[in-house]
Amino acid sequence: MFRRNLLRLLVVLTGLAVSLPLAWARVEININKGNVEPLPIAVTDFIASGDLGQRVTDVIAADLKRSGLFAPVNKQAFIEKISNPDQPPRFEDWKVINAQALVTGRVTQEGDGRLRAEFRLWDTFSGQQLTGQQFYTQPENWRRVAHIIADAIYESLTGEKGYFDTRVVYVAESGPKTARKRQLAIMDQDGFNARALTNSNELVLTPRFSPSRQEITYMSFEGNQPRVYLLQLETGQREVVGNFPGMTFSPRFSPDGQKVIMSLQQEGNSNIYTMDLRSRTTTRLTSTAAIDTSPSYSPDGTQVVFESDRGGRPQLYVMGADGSNQRRISFGDGSYSTPVWSPRGDLIAFTKQSGGKFSIGVMKTDGSGERILTSGFHNEGPTWAPNGRVLMFFRQGAGAGGPQIYSIDLSGYNEQVVQTKGFASDPAWSPLLE
Repeated sequence: MFRRNLLRLLVVLTGLAVSLPLAWARVEININKGNVEPLPIAVTDFIASGDLGQRVTDVIAADLKRSGLFAPVNKQAFIEKISNPDQPPRFEDWKVINAQALVTGRVTQEGDGRLRAEFRLWDTFSGQQLTGQQFYTQPENWRRVAHIIADAIYESLTGEKGYFDTRVVYVAESGPKTARKRQLAIMDQDGFNARALTNSNELVLTPRFSPSRQEITYMSFEGNQPRVYLLQLETGQREVVGNFPGMTFSPRFSPDGQKVIMSLQQEGNSNIYTMDLRSRTTTRLTSTAAIDTSPSYSPDGTQVVFESDRGGRPQLYVMGADGSNQRRISFGDGSYSTPVWSPRGDLIAFTKQSGGKFSIGVMKTDGSGERILTSGFHNEGPTWAPNGRVLMFFRQGAGAGGPQIYSIDLSGYNEQVVQTKGFASDPAWSPLLE
């Protein structure tokens, strides 16, 4: 509904959108090569009254730069000043400054108050338009339109879906380390438009997005009672998933959004259960004297990865969605925790504690091909972008400060802090908005 409210006023005009097969274009990015040299791209200020065109352009350029795949060309190097984005640019002026791709556009206000935003993406070497789209929306949605345009550019040049038109739910933290207050908050993936979802008088943990709608599940100790809640982001409606004896940990949705999988602690150990959100019936998947926790479904819903100390220290295990065929997949030095299955289905992200450091890494779903992406004093809680190419996590330093959220791509070379007003931990990335 959130994005449908926007898209109700969004039009893609086929007369403007001219998409050429990538084989015709000289500009494309192979993101499967590991560390990719960023593509020089010129993002010109959109034609608009006031500074709105520049603001839209700045968001697009920032999204592309933050991905690590694009290097926006400094505007001071531009030779041609675009005055009519409907006309082909002077490609020689852009080739001479090594802009291999070029973005032009305009933003205008319609008589009914709506904004019309349009853009064109050009291959400067072939002199061809790669794509172009036009959108109508309300003025307050201008940042979202910029993110959607950045996604379209990303997809046109990489062949894969972008991830800029997304949000991140997280735990906002404030106060001294010994008396930290925590509340749920949500922001755009670039850190803007942050707002609180709960008050700071209740302890909240492990927020997780539904893969199918704008809904989250999380743990709360409201009234000193640990409960799992569902929160509808559009309406603010909240409901208790269920009242369980003992402690409840790490709730997470199934891929179809119809179940929640979690661990329940009873008599000193914890096991993994699922709850059907329609019938509210629970099914037990593990039955050990160990601590089984942090379950995460594969994107097709047939398997679950989880953390267990049944072998003496926390390691990663995979089982069928019905609890069958439980098997260990992590065998490196140290302890493994917080596994999350990639939306692409090919990798599992994890936290690893070894040698006095906490690392964020990925491995194949059978445990092979382990790669550490970043290490530090305390890194934890990876979450995947919906295209499976970027991770967010949180880092706590050794000093008196608080945690911050970072992003890093699968190459491990593009680590960046996500700016938040205060301390922030436990991020969870939304699917692409609808």
